[in-house]
Amino acid sequence: MRKTGMSGWKGPQMGRRGFVAAAAAGALFAPALVRAQGSSVKVSVGRQPWAAGNSPITQKMMNDGLFEAAAKELGVDLTVDWRDYPSALPQVEAFLAGDLDIGMWGNTPIVRLLSQEQPLNVLTLGEGHMRFVLTVPKDSPIRTIDDLKGKTVGALVGGDPANALSQMLALELGDADPKAHGITVVNTPTQAQAASVPTGMDAAIAGYPAFLKAQAEIGVKGIMNSFGYTEDGYSGPAGEGAGHLLPGVKKSAFYPDGYYLHRSFWICTDDIVGENAAVGQAFLIASQRAVVALKAEAPEAVSDLAKTYWELPPELGAKIVADEVLIQRGWAWPTEGDAAAIRQISDYMVAGKLIPAPLSDEQVKGAFAKAAPIAEKAYAASGALPPDADFTDPAATDLRGLPVWKMDGWKPAG
Repeated sequence: MRKTGMSGWKGPQMGRRGFVAAAAAGALFAPALVRAQGSSVKVSVGRQPWAAGNSPITQKMMNDGLFEAAAKELGVDLTVDWRDYPSALPQVEAFLAGDLDIGMWGNTPIVRLLSQEQPLNVLTLGEGHMRFVLTVPKDSPIRTIDDLKGKTVGALVGGDPANALSQMLALELGDADPKAHGITVVNTPTQAQAASVPTGMDAAIAGYPAFLKAQAEIGVKGIMNSFGYTEDGYSGPAGEGAGHLLPGVKKSAFYPDGYYLHRSFWICTDDIVGENAAVGQAFLIASQRAVVALKAEAPEAVSDLAKTYWELPPELGAKIVADEVLIQRGWAWPTEGDAAAIRQISDYMVAGKLIPAPLSDEQVKGAFAKAAPIAEKAYAASGALPPDADFTDPAATDLRGLPVWKMDGWKPAG
């Protein structure tokens, strides 16, 4: 067993070549758990508290010791090493180094690794429906996405912001590849950097928490968001200002969710769904308990749990909480609709020249398969909430479907 310790990552720049090289070296998902005598276990968990819903959810788990308590119920004496990461990519590096047991990633790095046929376990849903905002400086002449042609745009390359940008371009301008529009994409490793639109960039794609903070502090403007609506800085065919539905979004496979179906997932090593499956089950139970508790609280109070990271007043933080699909639902189990965020977005990544071929149904199901049995156990242990019919409720406003433990009933792609 490898000793659990902070990875000496070199920065969130690892692209496809880095993934392949590291995996070829045999390091991918080497177990990092530290076991003491008896049933004592130390587990490392990476989170992204500067992102969206995972921030208050994990903070609730940490504050109330929910993970440790659930593990104790299953006979495991658990010590949790919680780690804060600015994005998914340094977590990927920690996984490749055998130095992280559980981490939260967006679907872009998940698709990249699955497309390379690397082993990957999706444990459960981490957050979803965060809006990404096309952001410009306050004095910018850019008012529509068409104005990006020939410009320089900041985005987290290899992450969900760049993927969201490619889908906006595909559905509004006809081609997912920024180069087709003369757009130069510059990597912005953190959401805070993107939201500030640094000198040398004309625009950037920023996550909502960072955008709201930069808007309040330095007056950046939003042009449009990944939900398919205009922001305050928009002026064009759809109208003036915020709240106008843009025409291209109706062509999205994810409409009415938006151009882009944002879902981030908890990823784990084989050990968490194998030899130490009780740890994985405890994590699922703890996550569900946190979501149920936060669903019952006012959005402003939930936002307060993330104030150290979001640095927003409650009334602004509440906007992020209101978008969060887990808190909207009141449950945390992954479904067929959530898996579509991986399967269908691989098609967009092919169009954006990020991967050579879309993922197959077998590749996507395989990523969820090992965790499915413990998810079903955790669901039962958590009171079987929601009722079974809620998973396929036709009146739901989010993409859902049969839960992961009923994946045999998932429909084939296409």
